[in-house]
Amino acid sequence: FVNSAYTGRDVVETLGVPEERVHVARPAPKDAFRPDGAAADLGAPYVLTVATLEPRKNLQTLVEAHRLLGPELLLAIVGAEGWGEQPLLDDARIRRLGFVSDEELARLYRGATVAVYPSRFEGFGIPVVEAMACGCAVVSSSHPSLDEASGEPAVRADPDDPAGLAAGIEQAIAERERLVAAGLEHVRKFSWQAVGEIFLRGYEEAARR
Repeated sequence: FVNSAYTGRDVVETLGVPEERVHVARPAPKDAFRPDGAAADLGAPYVLTVATLEPRKNLQTLVEAHRLLGPELLLAIVGAEGWGEQPLLDDARIRRLGFVSDEELARLYRGATVAVYPSRFEGFGIPVVEAMACGCAVVSSSHPSLDEASGEPAVRADPDDPAGLAAGIEQAIAERERLVAAGLEHVRKFSWQAVGEIFLRGYEEAARR
């Protein structure tokens, strides 16, 4: 069982698992992530990113992109400290919020101007669909591991190009209303009932072998 077709292809190519034995069960956002409800207020408009602080999440590129945006836009970072080299977060316009509950994260998504996910590699990218489920416009990395979570509604940007990422954020702000509507439609494709049915079919197939 894998959480994306991208991961499934990786399993087939890297581990040699026969393709017919791979079952793709894309995760869905939890019930806490919905468009109705309270929205966070950080005292100024903000860009939100959700990631453990580690190199794969590529937050330093986002920090550099944020410097290219107007001074009124904050960068809010949710996530615990991880491994490896840490991003430089000593800017007064950056709010490091650490780990938060799902309910608080949903409030932050609803209050954000844009959610940005600049990761260099993922299995699926659940924060992308969480943000869309809360009615937030999304900018995500153009790495193909994020194709399924992002779909058409996310603005895609080169994760190694700060200027391109900043331009993507500006585009998402300009097209926010359209992206929010498209994102809410996109996340309807993901459900935990569908995940359960895929697992059940997989177990049934295994039992028949």
